[in-house]
Amino acid sequence: METARKPDWLRAKLPAGPRYRQTRELVDSHELHTVCQSAQCPNMGECWSRGTATIMILGNICTRSCSFCAVQTGRPTELDFGEPARVADAVAKMGLRHAVITSVARDDLTDGGASVWAATIRAVRHRNPQTAIEVLIPDFRGQTEPLDTVLDAQPDILNHNLETVERLQRPIRKTARYDRTLGLLHHAKGRGFVTKSGIMLGLGEREDEIAQALRDLRAAGVDIVTIGQYLQPSPQHAPIARWATPEEFVRWHDFGIKELGFGVVESGPLVRSSYHADEQSARYGGEAASA
Repeated sequence: METARKPDWLRAKLPAGPRYRQTRELVDSHELHTVCQSAQCPNMGECWSRGTATIMILGNICTRSCSFCAVQTGRPTELDFGEPARVADAVAKMGLRHAVITSVARDDLTDGGASVWAATIRAVRHRNPQTAIEVLIPDFRGQTEPLDTVLDAQPDILNHNLETVERLQRPIRKTARYDRTLGLLHHAKGRGFVTKSGIMLGLGEREDEIAQALRDLRAAGVDIVTIGQYLQPSPQHAPIARWATPEEFVRWHDFGIKELGFGVVESGPLVRSSYHADEQSARYGGEAASA
Protein backbone atom coordinates (compact mmCIF):
# COMPACT_ATOMS: atom_id res chain seq x y z
CA MET A 1 0.00 0.00 0.00
CA GLU A 2 1.22 3.50 -0.76
CA THR A 3 1.82 5.72 2.25
CA ALA A 4 -0.55 8.43 0.93
CA ARG A 5 -2.10 9.80 -2.22
CA LYS A 6 0.45 10.60 -4.92
CA PRO A 7 1.47 14.25 -4.57
CA ASP A 8 0.78 16.82 -7.27
CA TRP A 9 4.44 17.13 -8.26
CA LEU A 10 4.38 13.56 -9.57
CA ARG A 11 1.81 14.24 -12.24
CA ALA A 12 3.23 13.30 -15.64
CA LYS A 13 2.22 14.47 -19.08
CA LEU A 14 -0.37 12.34 -20.85
CA PRO A 15 0.51 10.75 -24.21
CA ALA A 16 -0.58 13.04 -27.02
CA GLY A 17 0.31 14.55 -30.37
CA PRO A 18 1.51 13.34 -33.76
CA ARG A 19 5.09 12.64 -32.67
CA TYR A 20 3.83 10.38 -29.89
CA ARG A 21 1.80 8.42 -32.44
CA GLN A 22 4.74 8.29 -34.85
CA THR A 23 7.00 6.91 -32.12
CA ARG A 24 4.48 4.24 -31.17
CA GLU A 25 3.99 3.24 -34.79
CA LEU A 26 7.76 3.01 -35.30
CA VAL A 27 8.24 0.83 -32.21
CA ASP A 28 5.37 -1.44 -33.25
CA SER A 29 6.38 -1.73 -36.91
CA HIS A 30 9.95 -2.68 -35.95
CA GLU A 31 8.71 -5.23 -33.40
CA LEU A 32 10.76 -3.63 -30.65
CA HIS A 33 10.36 -3.58 -26.89
CA THR A 34 10.85 -0.42 -24.86
CA VAL A 35 11.56 0.01 -21.18
CA CYS A 36 9.12 2.92 -21.36
CA GLN A 37 6.28 0.42 -21.74
CA SER A 38 7.64 -2.59 -19.86
CA ALA A 39 8.72 -0.63 -16.78
CA GLN A 40 5.65 1.64 -16.77
CA CYS A 41 7.77 4.78 -17.02
CA PRO A 42 5.81 7.89 -15.98
CA ASN A 43 7.63 9.97 -18.59
CA MET A 44 6.59 7.93 -21.62
CA GLY A 45 4.07 10.52 -22.79
CA GLU A 46 6.61 13.32 -22.64
CA CYS A 47 9.51 11.39 -24.17
CA TRP A 48 7.54 9.76 -26.97
CA SER A 49 6.04 13.14 -27.79
CA ARG A 50 9.64 14.35 -28.22
CA GLY A 51 10.23 11.47 -30.62
CA THR A 52 12.48 9.48 -28.26
CA ALA A 53 12.14 6.03 -26.72
CA THR A 54 14.46 3.78 -24.74
CA ILE A 55 14.74 0.53 -26.65
CA MET A 56 14.96 -2.69 -24.65
CA ILE A 57 16.76 -5.60 -26.32
CA LEU A 58 16.95 -9.33 -25.58
CA GLY A 59 13.18 -9.62 -25.19
CA ASN A 60 10.81 -8.28 -22.57
CA ILE A 61 10.95 -11.13 -20.05
CA CYS A 62 13.58 -10.87 -17.32
CA THR A 63 15.16 -13.79 -15.49
CA ARG A 64 15.17 -11.79 -12.26
CA SER A 65 12.31 -10.63 -10.07
CA CYS A 66 13.46 -7.43 -8.41
CA SER A 67 10.76 -6.10 -6.10
CA PHE A 68 10.86 -2.55 -7.52
CA CYS A 69 10.63 -3.39 -11.22
CA ALA A 70 7.54 -3.73 -13.42
CA VAL A 71 9.26 -5.71 -16.18
CA GLN A 72 7.74 -9.17 -16.57
CA THR A 73 9.75 -12.05 -15.10
CA GLY A 74 9.89 -15.66 -16.20
CA ARG A 75 11.51 -17.82 -18.86
CA PRO A 76 12.72 -15.63 -21.74
CA THR A 77 11.98 -16.32 -25.38
CA GLU A 78 14.62 -17.39 -27.88
CA LEU A 79 17.17 -14.85 -29.12
CA ASP A 80 16.19 -12.62 -32.03
CA PHE A 81 19.28 -12.18 -34.19
CA GLY A 82 17.48 -9.72 -36.46
CA GLU A 83 16.94 -7.35 -33.57
CA PRO A 84 20.21 -5.33 -33.83
CA ALA A 85 19.43 -4.28 -37.41
CA ARG A 86 15.87 -3.26 -36.48
CA VAL A 87 17.14 -1.24 -33.53
CA ALA A 88 19.65 0.54 -35.79
CA ASP A 89 16.92 1.31 -38.32
CA ALA A 90 14.57 2.63 -35.63
CA VAL A 91 17.28 4.92 -34.24
CA ALA A 92 17.85 6.26 -37.75
CA LYS A 93 14.16 6.89 -38.39
CA MET A 94 13.72 8.61 -35.03
CA GLY A 95 16.66 10.84 -35.92
CA LEU A 96 18.23 10.39 -32.49
CA ARG A 97 21.46 12.20 -31.72
CA HIS A 98 21.62 10.27 -28.44
CA ALA A 99 20.23 6.73 -28.28
CA VAL A 100 19.63 4.90 -25.01
CA ILE A 101 19.46 1.11 -25.15
CA THR A 102 18.77 -1.21 -22.24
CA SER A 103 17.90 -4.87 -21.75
CA VAL A 104 16.36 -7.38 -19.41
CA ALA A 105 18.71 -9.58 -17.39
CA ARG A 106 19.38 -12.82 -19.26
CA ASP A 107 20.96 -15.08 -16.65
CA ASP A 108 19.85 -18.04 -18.78
CA LEU A 109 22.55 -17.21 -21.34
CA THR A 110 26.21 -18.08 -20.83
CA ASP A 111 27.32 -14.56 -21.70
CA GLY A 112 24.23 -12.84 -20.29
CA GLY A 113 23.39 -11.57 -23.77
CA ALA A 114 26.66 -9.65 -24.16
CA SER A 115 27.16 -10.82 -27.76
CA VAL A 116 23.75 -9.43 -28.75
CA TRP A 117 24.57 -6.23 -26.88
CA ALA A 118 27.80 -5.86 -28.88
CA ALA A 119 26.05 -6.62 -32.18
CA THR A 120 23.39 -4.00 -31.40
CA ILE A 121 25.91 -1.29 -30.53
CA ARG A 122 27.87 -1.96 -33.72
CA ALA A 123 24.73 -2.01 -35.87
CA VAL A 124 23.53 1.30 -34.42
CA ARG A 125 26.98 2.83 -34.88
CA HIS A 126 27.25 1.64 -38.48
CA ARG A 127 23.83 2.98 -39.45
CA ASN A 128 24.05 6.13 -37.30
CA PRO A 129 27.70 7.22 -37.07
CA GLN A 130 26.82 10.62 -35.59
CA THR A 131 24.59 9.21 -32.83
CA ALA A 132 25.93 8.85 -29.29
CA ILE A 133 25.10 5.47 -27.79
CA GLU A 134 24.29 5.09 -24.10
CA VAL A 135 23.85 1.55 -22.80
CA LEU A 136 22.03 0.67 -19.58
CA ILE A 137 23.26 -2.84 -18.92
CA PRO A 138 22.63 -5.66 -16.42
CA ASP A 139 25.46 -6.80 -14.16
CA PHE A 140 26.29 -10.03 -16.05
CA ARG A 141 26.49 -11.72 -12.64
CA GLY A 142 29.76 -9.93 -11.99
CA GLN A 143 31.62 -11.58 -14.86
CA THR A 144 34.25 -9.37 -16.48
CA GLU A 145 34.38 -11.12 -19.86
CA PRO A 146 30.82 -10.27 -20.99
CA LEU A 147 31.22 -6.74 -19.65
CA ASP A 148 34.35 -6.33 -21.76
CA THR A 149 32.47 -7.70 -24.77
CA VAL A 150 30.04 -4.78 -24.41
CA LEU A 151 32.80 -2.26 -23.78
CA ASP A 152 34.81 -3.51 -26.79
CA ALA A 153 31.86 -2.46 -28.98
CA GLN A 154 32.58 1.12 -27.88
CA PRO A 155 29.40 2.65 -26.46
CA ASP A 156 29.73 6.31 -25.52
CA ILE A 157 28.23 6.02 -22.03
CA LEU A 158 28.10 2.93 -19.82
CA ASN A 159 25.15 3.04 -17.41
CA HIS A 160 24.34 0.54 -14.66
CA ASN A 161 22.07 1.48 -11.79
CA LEU A 162 22.82 1.02 -8.12
CA GLU A 163 19.07 1.48 -7.53
CA THR A 164 19.11 1.84 -3.74
CA VAL A 165 21.30 2.06 -0.63
CA GLU A 166 23.43 -0.83 0.56
CA ARG A 167 21.10 -1.97 3.36
CA LEU A 168 18.14 -2.35 1.00
CA GLN A 169 19.93 -4.19 -1.82
CA ARG A 170 18.78 -7.70 -0.93
CA PRO A 171 15.06 -6.98 -0.43
CA ILE A 172 14.87 -4.64 -3.44
CA ARG A 173 17.31 -6.01 -6.03
CA LYS A 174 17.18 -9.69 -4.99
CA THR A 175 20.13 -11.33 -6.79
CA ALA A 176 22.10 -8.15 -7.55
CA ARG A 177 24.81 -6.91 -5.20
CA TYR A 178 25.99 -3.48 -4.10
CA ASP A 179 29.69 -4.30 -4.42
CA ARG A 180 29.14 -5.98 -7.79
CA THR A 181 27.54 -2.85 -9.23
CA LEU A 182 30.32 -0.62 -7.91
CA GLY A 183 32.92 -3.04 -9.29
CA LEU A 184 31.30 -3.02 -12.73
CA LEU A 185 31.27 0.78 -12.83
CA HIS A 186 34.84 0.99 -11.59
CA HIS A 187 35.99 -1.47 -14.26
CA ALA A 188 34.32 0.52 -17.02
CA LYS A 189 35.81 3.75 -15.72
CA GLY A 190 39.22 2.09 -15.57
CA ARG A 191 38.91 1.41 -19.28
CA GLY A 192 38.25 5.08 -19.94
CA PHE A 193 34.49 5.12 -20.40
CA VAL A 194 32.04 7.79 -19.28
CA THR A 195 29.99 6.06 -16.57
CA LYS A 196 26.53 6.66 -15.19
CA SER A 197 24.35 5.24 -12.43
CA GLY A 198 21.21 6.04 -10.51
CA ILE A 199 19.26 5.54 -7.30
CA MET A 200 15.63 5.77 -6.22
CA LEU A 201 14.26 7.49 -3.13
CA GLY A 202 11.21 6.39 -1.19
CA LEU A 203 12.08 2.78 -0.35
CA GLY A 204 12.87 3.35 3.31
CA GLU A 205 16.44 4.61 3.01
CA ARG A 206 17.92 7.01 5.56
CA GLU A 207 19.58 10.31 4.67
CA ASP A 208 23.02 9.14 5.76
CA GLU A 209 22.62 6.03 3.58
CA ILE A 210 21.76 8.12 0.54
CA ALA A 211 24.84 10.26 1.10
CA GLN A 212 27.02 7.16 1.45
CA ALA A 213 25.62 5.58 -1.72
CA LEU A 214 26.44 8.74 -3.64
CA ARG A 215 29.94 8.83 -2.13
CA ASP A 216 30.46 5.19 -3.14
CA LEU A 217 29.35 5.89 -6.71
CA ARG A 218 31.72 8.83 -6.95
CA ALA A 219 34.56 6.73 -5.52
CA ALA A 220 33.88 4.18 -8.27
CA GLY A 221 34.45 6.95 -10.81
CA VAL A 222 30.85 7.56 -11.84
CA ASP A 223 30.46 10.75 -13.88
CA ILE A 224 26.68 11.11 -14.20
CA VAL A 225 24.09 10.18 -11.59
CA THR A 226 20.28 10.18 -11.65
CA ILE A 227 18.05 10.39 -8.57
CA GLY A 228 14.29 9.86 -8.77
CA GLN A 229 11.22 8.87 -6.77
CA TYR A 230 10.34 5.17 -6.56
CA LEU A 231 6.83 4.46 -7.82
CA GLN A 232 5.21 1.16 -6.87
CA PRO A 233 4.22 -0.71 -10.07
CA SER A 234 1.64 -2.95 -8.37
CA PRO A 235 0.50 -4.06 -4.89
CA GLN A 236 2.84 -7.06 -5.24
CA HIS A 237 5.92 -4.84 -5.49
CA ALA A 238 7.83 -3.14 -2.68
CA PRO A 239 5.69 -0.48 -0.95
CA ILE A 240 6.46 3.21 -1.06
CA ALA A 241 7.85 4.29 2.30
CA ARG A 242 7.66 8.04 1.63
CA TRP A 243 7.38 10.72 -1.01
CA ALA A 244 10.62 12.67 -1.35
CA THR A 245 9.87 16.36 -1.90
CA PRO A 246 11.17 18.46 -4.80
CA GLU A 247 13.23 20.41 -2.26
CA GLU A 248 14.98 17.22 -1.15
CA PHE A 249 15.89 16.40 -4.73
CA VAL A 250 17.43 19.85 -5.07
CA ARG A 251 19.52 19.23 -1.94
CA TRP A 252 20.84 15.94 -3.32
CA HIS A 253 21.63 17.62 -6.61
CA ASP A 254 23.67 20.27 -4.84
CA PHE A 255 25.38 17.68 -2.63
CA GLY A 256 26.38 15.61 -5.65
CA ILE A 257 27.69 18.54 -7.64
CA LYS A 258 29.22 20.81 -5.01
CA GLU A 259 30.47 18.32 -2.43
CA LEU A 260 31.17 15.16 -4.41
CA GLY A 261 32.09 16.53 -7.82
CA PHE A 262 29.85 14.53 -10.16
CA GLY A 263 29.87 15.90 -13.68
CA VAL A 264 26.07 15.81 -13.89
CA VAL A 265 23.37 15.10 -11.31
CA GLU A 266 19.83 14.74 -12.66
CA SER A 267 17.66 14.83 -9.54
CA GLY A 268 13.87 15.15 -9.41
CA PRO A 269 10.71 13.22 -8.58
CA LEU A 270 10.12 11.96 -12.13
CA VAL A 271 13.75 11.45 -13.09
CA ARG A 272 14.59 8.05 -14.57
CA SER A 273 17.82 6.63 -16.03
CA SER A 274 17.13 7.71 -19.59
CA TYR A 275 15.09 10.84 -18.83
CA HIS A 276 16.57 13.67 -20.94
CA ALA A 277 19.71 11.56 -21.35
CA ASP A 278 20.73 13.57 -24.39
CA GLU A 279 20.76 16.75 -22.30
CA GLN A 280 22.76 15.03 -19.55
CA SER A 281 25.37 14.00 -22.10
CA ALA A 282 25.53 17.54 -23.48
CA ARG A 283 25.98 19.00 -19.98
CA TYR A 284 28.72 16.51 -19.23
CA GLY A 285 30.65 17.62 -22.27
CA GLY A 286 28.96 16.33 -25.37
CA GLU A 287 29.18 12.89 -26.86
CA ALA A 288 32.28 11.85 -24.95
CA ALA A 289 34.10 9.17 -26.88
CA SER A 290 35.11 6.02 -25.06
CA ALA A 291 38.68 4.86 -24.89
